[in-house]
Amino acid sequence: MDPECARLLPALCAVLADPRQPVADDTCLEKLLDWFKAVTEAGSSLLLLQENPCLVELLFHVLKPQDLSSRILSFALRLAGTFAAQENCFQYLQQGELLPGLFGEHGPLGAAAWAAPTVRSGWIQGLRSLAQHPSALLFLADSGAVDTIFSLQGDPSLFVASAAGQLLVHVLDLAMRGPAKGHGRLQAQDWPACAQRIVCHLEDCLCSEAAPRVTQALHVLTTAFGHCHGLWTQGLWVQLSPLVARLLEKDPMPAPHALVELLLSVARSSVPSSNPGLWETAAQTLSRLSPMQAGPLAAGILKLQDCPQALRTQAFGVLLRPLACVLEATAQAPGTPGLLEGAAGDPMAVDMLPPSKSACVGLLCSTLAHLELLQPLPQRPSPWPQAPLLAAAVTILRFCNGSAAPSSEVGGRLCAMLVGCVRVQRAALDFLGVLSQGLGPRELVTQVFAVLLEYLMSPDSSPTVLKKAFQATLRWLLSSAVPPGCCDLEPRAQLVLRELLAVLQKRLCSPCWEVRDSGLEFLTQMTRRWGGQAGFRQTLLASEVPKLASQLLQDPESYVRASAVAAAGQLSSQGLLAAPSSPEHPAGPQTPLEELLLVLTTDSEGFPRRAAMRVFTEWLRDGHMAVAEDRERFMARVLQAASGDLDWEVRVQGLELALIFLQQLLGARSPGAAPPGALAQALRALCRVQLFEFAFRSLFDCDRPVAQKSCDLLLFLRAKAAPSSSPQEAGDSPDVAPVEAALQRWRAGEQGQPLGELAPEAVLAVLRSMDLEALRDTLAESSDHVERSPQSLLQDVLAAVGVLGDNEADCY
Repeated sequence: MDPECARLLPALCAVLADPRQPVADDTCLEKLLDWFKAVTEAGSSLLLLQENPCLVELLFHVLKPQDLSSRILSFALRLAGTFAAQENCFQYLQQGELLPGLFGEHGPLGAAAWAAPTVRSGWIQGLRSLAQHPSALLFLADSGAVDTIFSLQGDPSLFVASAAGQLLVHVLDLAMRGPAKGHGRLQAQDWPACAQRIVCHLEDCLCSEAAPRVTQALHVLTTAFGHCHGLWTQGLWVQLSPLVARLLEKDPMPAPHALVELLLSVARSSVPSSNPGLWETAAQTLSRLSPMQAGPLAAGILKLQDCPQALRTQAFGVLLRPLACVLEATAQAPGTPGLLEGAAGDPMAVDMLPPSKSACVGLLCSTLAHLELLQPLPQRPSPWPQAPLLAAAVTILRFCNGSAAPSSEVGGRLCAMLVGCVRVQRAALDFLGVLSQGLGPRELVTQVFAVLLEYLMSPDSSPTVLKKAFQATLRWLLSSAVPPGCCDLEPRAQLVLRELLAVLQKRLCSPCWEVRDSGLEFLTQMTRRWGGQAGFRQTLLASEVPKLASQLLQDPESYVRASAVAAAGQLSSQGLLAAPSSPEHPAGPQTPLEELLLVLTTDSEGFPRRAAMRVFTEWLRDGHMAVAEDRERFMARVLQAASGDLDWEVRVQGLELALIFLQQLLGARSPGAAPPGALAQALRALCRVQLFEFAFRSLFDCDRPVAQKSCDLLLFLRAKAAPSSSPQEAGDSPDVAPVEAALQRWRAGEQGQPLGELAPEAVLAVLRSMDLEALRDTLAESSDHVERSPQSLLQDVLAAVGVLGDNEADCY
């Protein structure tokens, strides 16, 4: 321990033990515990207590009857557990009867403080830290702590109850570590007494008629099979699986969700390799649960790497059955493939959909979400029913917009429940977008585009549904390229594209800003993908979309303006944006570059300015025509605006732009120093665009990311300048005094006068004299690395109660 911390420790313990003192908040106590844990992990807890007896005195003081706050009592319990995690320190604390006093029946357990959940939680966490060695097991058994843990499983505080269950698993694992070594899988009757006691408790809970007790046992077992990997877990399942299977015979079945979690936890463990009976239990559970309850179990089974094919088929059938019902409830076109053999014609299968709207909506959304996660997995069911799933997704969307043709009473009920349901629309559109990764019959793909266009054109579509419809449409357009990955669209997609642009033109004029924003994002993505395709260019230029995108640069909503900047940048990169005329600029139409510079220099919000910087960076990297005409003038104007921006992200992006410019001048891909001639030419260009004033000033920026980016830029430049490289004549000494004076002012936080035009020789000399590596290391440290030190923490706690003088505190 640091000597200064050791000096402050007695005063800290005195403050914590004094009920009259206003104690530091919970955050400080947590930080103190973290610090003590780090100290004990790095050395001997016993030595720590012997060198700092005030810590033991604090723990003894807590045992005295007094009005101590529950937070301090909880802190002391956890602190004692941290020290006792090492067996020799545990025995040292046992000698003074300190641990029984803290964790036994005569401690907080029997005091009024036990009513506070904080104290009960501290007691559990203290025991969790303490239970690391065989001596701790004997203590738990003799002190009656195990019985208390059993009772805390039903604690009214969910946090305490959950922690009690986790502690029970930890104690069981600790009890089985020794005996299980080298003995293979032990029989339950051969287990240590503590482990047998816990298993008997779990058996009693599983046999209980009270559902909460059953749930507690299932949660403990789920944690055990999920976190413990010893061979003893196989014996545990052999012992308890008959009781778990017996739960399936009860009506109603207790704790179905907890049972599903347990079965999946066991299935992911080593148990199935030695006990195939698990699969039979899972199959029985699938058949007993309701469709809503069985969905997570079915999806979890299908995600397993190794699982019997019959069970996989059953699980997939459970997932598909709600969609099969949807297909059966509508008048499908002849030849439409069914989802389940026999299920579509089974009246009982159709009637399985829940009668209430909330339950039906929940079932469909969870089914679609499970299938969406399964689709990209390599272990998904094969063959994958792509065509029926497409038909089901389209049908659900048609039910939601009222265009479905129900063929039965169930279909009419579905219409009433799903029409206008935004939740189902979102889930179905997400699933439809994922299905674009597979192929489908031409007629079905035509239906997909048709229903997507219906949603994009419908005035009833909510902004979130429209956004998802745009996303799904883009994914289907991408999958319609001929050949896949090419920029050319097939004829059917070309027709869709024309209709899309007409819809987009309407949506860009929407009174809802979210709709305008989604439309601009879709336009940007389409242009990036198909901006070079002749059919797209012709259709786009014949519409009003580019003009509307430019006009939205003046939108009242900043998010829309940012999206308009991105769209304008992409359109301009592809040569699809004419110079817009604006009533605010009667002098004549402005180029896209001028428009975006205006955004960068005048927009009051940060989002559009950041978007403008991203566009400029992309333009410079890709060699945009407007940049290539006069690259230095472009850089000078953008850097001047970015360097004075109040938004740190804009300044960081300005430095990123400068770094790309520098790399282009010096050749980033060529290793080593740049040729002297190229270096001299590059330095003069950098001085002309005033890059160095921006970079040097940014080294002392109050926002650390800005300073880090500037440091990276200057380090790159220095690496490119060979030690002997200098454009100056031999014998000349560059005048670096103005630059060094400016650096001193900026370091002190003063603004000062601009540097003006710099000589390349002076820049190189200053650059070589700076310790940029040390600055980079300093910037890499967290901004509160000093304030987070243990010494600072102790000073803050003591200063809060007036123990330290003002000058000794470090109250950040």
